[in-house]
Amino acid sequence: MTSVAAGALPIGPPAPDEPGGADPQPILQALTNALADLSPQVRQAATYVLNHPGEVAVTSMRGLAQAAGVKPNTLVRMARAVGFEGYEDFRAPFQQQAADGAPSFPDRARFLRSINEGGRHGALLADMAAAGLGNVEALFADVQTAELKAAADLIDAARLTNVLGVGTAKPLAENFAYVATMAVDNVTAIPTIGLAIDDVARMRPDDVLVAMTFSPYRVEIIDAVRLATERGIPVISVSDSWASPILAPATHAFVVPTDSPLPFSSSIAAVALLEVLLAFVMADAPADVVGAIDAFHANRRAAGIYAP
Repeated sequence: MTSVAAGALPIGPPAPDEPGGADPQPILQALTNALADLSPQVRQAATYVLNHPGEVAVTSMRGLAQAAGVKPNTLVRMARAVGFEGYEDFRAPFQQQAADGAPSFPDRARFLRSINEGGRHGALLADMAAAGLGNVEALFADVQTAELKAAADLIDAARLTNVLGVGTAKPLAENFAYVATMAVDNVTAIPTIGLAIDDVARMRPDDVLVAMTFSPYRVEIIDAVRLATERGIPVISVSDSWASPILAPATHAFVVPTDSPLPFSSSIAAVALLEVLLAFVMADAPADVVGAIDAFHANRRAAGIYAP
């Protein structure tokens, strides 16, 4: 649900008057980058925090340690691993963010009560609405304009942008590429024919890989991101947790909430993020985007593709 440029490690707690001083996202990015170098117990604690960042502000150190299955002093070691003197310093930005609060959907409670009728299905509709609205709110409360613009500028400047998704992420990747091609000619969805890693192996350093995977994380996406970074290809990663293995190597990393009352993840926030990224790509594209889209649809109308 948030974006932070990979590699930005905090050196201790920020000053209270520093811009972003109450922003826990650089801390989560630092934990993500440090995961591979942490001891097993500290890595277990860090992974729990990355998967449940909302609990840091509202749960005691002992309670969080118990939930993570580690000893309390392991959380202290985790905090020190990313530059803090102790756990309370580490925790402070999370508490400040919680105190500041996030914007809420207007009259959400009344809206949800109004649809929570009709027995079991009314309650299910209300649960789905609450989860969907919460996911989108959390995304737009945290996502950074500068990070989105930087990612979009990479795509605009690339010789080729490959958008990679498999499983439930495959239609997300294909829709992003499909809409992008109405305006620009350097975006395509992969895998094409064969394996994703085959497509990545043909990429060059002046290309860009947009990769997405959500828990349980797909091995072919992880391998494709690893190969891209080894070849010096910029990677824009989209996933559902700072513990996701495709975020630490990324040039730009975005985390989207996927909460759902059902036993599958919600894609609503991921779709919203990709639409915003696409809007930024088109806003900064060097070509005449409006003219290109008009010509795209005009060609289809002339060919009889659209119903009169």
